[in-house]
Amino acid sequence: MRRLLRTLAVSAFACLLLPLGTGQQATAATTSADPIGMTDGFYTDPHSTPAAWVAANPGDGRAAAIRDNISSRPMARWFGSWSGDIGAAVGSYVGAADAADKLPVLIAYNIPGRDACGGHSGGGAGTPSAYRTWISAFASAIGARPALVVIEPDSLGDFSCLNQAQIDERNGMLKDALAQFAAHAPNTWTYLDAGNPAWIGAATMAQHLDGAGARQAHGFSLNVSNYYGTGENSAYGNAVNGSLAASYGYTKPYVIDTSRNGNGSNGAWCNPGGRRTGAVSQTGGGAEMLLWLKTPGESDGDCGVGAGSVAGQFLPEVAYKMIYGY
Repeated sequence: MRRLLRTLAVSAFACLLLPLGTGQQATAATTSADPIGMTDGFYTDPHSTPAAWVAANPGDGRAAAIRDNISSRPMARWFGSWSGDIGAAVGSYVGAADAADKLPVLIAYNIPGRDACGGHSGGGAGTPSAYRTWISAFASAIGARPALVVIEPDSLGDFSCLNQAQIDERNGMLKDALAQFAAHAPNTWTYLDAGNPAWIGAATMAQHLDGAGARQAHGFSLNVSNYYGTGENSAYGNAVNGSLAASYGYTKPYVIDTSRNGNGSNGAWCNPGGRRTGAVSQTGGGAEMLLWLKTPGESDGDCGVGAGSVAGQFLPEVAYKMIYGY
């Protein structure tokens, strides 16, 4: 793997590195790690669910479009209980990216009581102790190799469905997760998830982020698995940072999931129709990066245009329509 700093070129429909807005004096990560400078672009997973579907269905009339517009693009890999031995799964994935000199984006999604409000993706580790063991193995498997990790989408937006003891317990797990990455994965940038513009008010989300240890994270993520436009997310991210600065004396860079926000949101979050993959031309004023964090075409659950499916199942017809926005 090359270790020289270089300019990162990013293809359309993939990931975009953006400078921080002038009004956003972001606090740097707690280490001098630079996973972007250590690698030559983002990793494209040859075993993603759309790639696997294309390989298994080469004669399908939708295959070429899905291959060219989705499976050939860099996007995140999600890890949870379905991953089996988490150390082996993460190590294999990061190792493949490292061998290609590319930067992998990973999502840790296994916190106890996961998706407490939405319910479609419920589950997670059985106990805080089991989660600590799991996340420690996750971080250790990355080791010194460069990576970006989004930690537990929805976990700070679900507080309305938890009691105070559960909130305190969750904050403890998130703080420990950040500590595990700091100790075992020194070249990883970590992002706590801060929901989306329509979920939690910016001042409240800033409080949730600080309570979960955001000062120790590299940044926070927005719009994961949702549909809100890049401009809306940038405004929200800047507002969260304004509240962090005013109340806690620091700000953080943020990334936006643009995988499905090309047509913006119609107000529904669970497999709404008429959505579209996001384009990198939808830049935000303060975003650090625009990333495909949710895989376009993967179901949000048994709902909307994904009726009859389970969360995470790849739906080729949904993917195909999302390319064209219908």
